[in-house]
Amino acid sequence: MMETVLNSVQEMQTFAKNLSKKIPGGTIIALIGNLGSGKTTFAQGFARGLGIQDSVISPTFKLVSEYEGIHYPLYHIDCYRLDSPEDFLNIGGENYLNPENGITLIEWAERIEPFWTDRWILIHFSRLYENVNARSIKISGLVD
Repeated sequence: MMETVLNSVQEMQTFAKNLSKKIPGGTIIALIGNLGSGKTTFAQGFARGLGIQDSVISPTFKLVSEYEGIHYPLYHIDCYRLDSPEDFLNIGGENYLNPENGITLIEWAERIEPFWTDRWILIHFSRLYENVNARSIKISGLVD
């Protein structure tokens, strides 16, 4: 497991941008954490690392946003509004669980935990209350 503290939005986005360059196509990344813990900020930096210039926002009401990167498409999913894991299937979520030629980022992935596999990268986000801008992230499942 990798653990790091990022002290600003810029540090989070730079970290995510650099990490995106190490992630192969076909990867699913679960973004887990409370509101305001940095999931969407991470997704924005990650998208930049894939060469995506579009504005990346949380797809809370849309549920799924697709972006075309230089090498891979990015599928950005937000499960916050789902009432059950089955709701994920009802929106066609299974189509994003095998992103052979893309990368899937799933915010609020704990809402679909029954679908997790040991191939997923899990990133846990936490706020650090001694510094309002700082976030701790813990990453498991990352293969060097």
